[in-house]
Amino acid sequence: MKPGLSINLATIRQQCTLPRAIEVCLRHEVGGVAPWRDQVHAVGLKEAARLVRASGLKVTGLCRGGMFPGATPEKRREKIDDNIRAIEEAAAINADCLVLVVGGLPENSRDIKGAREMVAEGLAAILPEARAARVALAIEPLHPMYAADRACVNTLRQALDLCDTLGEGIGVAVDVYHVWWDPELAEQIARAGSRLLAHHICDWLVPTRDLLLDRGMMGDGVIDLKGIRRMIEGAGFRGSQEVEIFSAENWWKRDPDDVIRTCIERYNTVCCA
Repeated sequence: MKPGLSINLATIRQQCTLPRAIEVCLRHEVGGVAPWRDQVHAVGLKEAARLVRASGLKVTGLCRGGMFPGATPEKRREKIDDNIRAIEEAAAINADCLVLVVGGLPENSRDIKGAREMVAEGLAAILPEARAARVALAIEPLHPMYAADRACVNTLRQALDLCDTLGEGIGVAVDVYHVWWDPELAEQIARAGSRLLAHHICDWLVPTRDLLLDRGMMGDGVIDLKGIRRMIEGAGFRGSQEVEIFSAENWWKRDPDDVIRTCIERYNTVCCA
């Protein structure tokens, strides 16, 4: 097994069901995986838990919870209830953390401050459940281009401010695609310390043809992957580098064995300091 490498199963989501994705990762001796909830739901939680347990793979995260803002109290309650289900799912598959993409503006809203307040309220509502289940919550700040529709928490500073307020049981997921540009990146990674729960890698292509579905394979873009890894390790993180690539016109169209072979090769040559 390659203990320092994990594959977020979004990377081969178009080619593979959860069972096949696990099979491909095992064939290439990858050490960990991070499934998405829809992949778990497709086979059922009990079967998903059995599959990952039988595989011996480390589950570096479950994607995703969050999406807290809602236009009405009823909608916000529905989202909290769904996040509690996500916590239960993460516990069942023994995931290192539940990754949270916190959500953007409610429908027809222009109040980003209000949306961020809803995020804080939602996190506070689910944190006792997460603590009881021993599931760490990992806030993933997303690039500001997603502030309206996906995540109104856009920097590590914002995410860590929430962690400071909420206390134990919550940290951050550092996805290089979303934070590589941040002039405070080194300072905020150092600040995070033990609250660094996940490290997602890919690359930022120039030009990028689609801001959601054209992430690059490591080494094909402009992100200083080794430099960010050194920051992460300097802050004490000893977990896996988790490859997460959304690539509708390239990597999602390739044979999954070819994708995973390339991930391993780039991990060894581009990502490791």
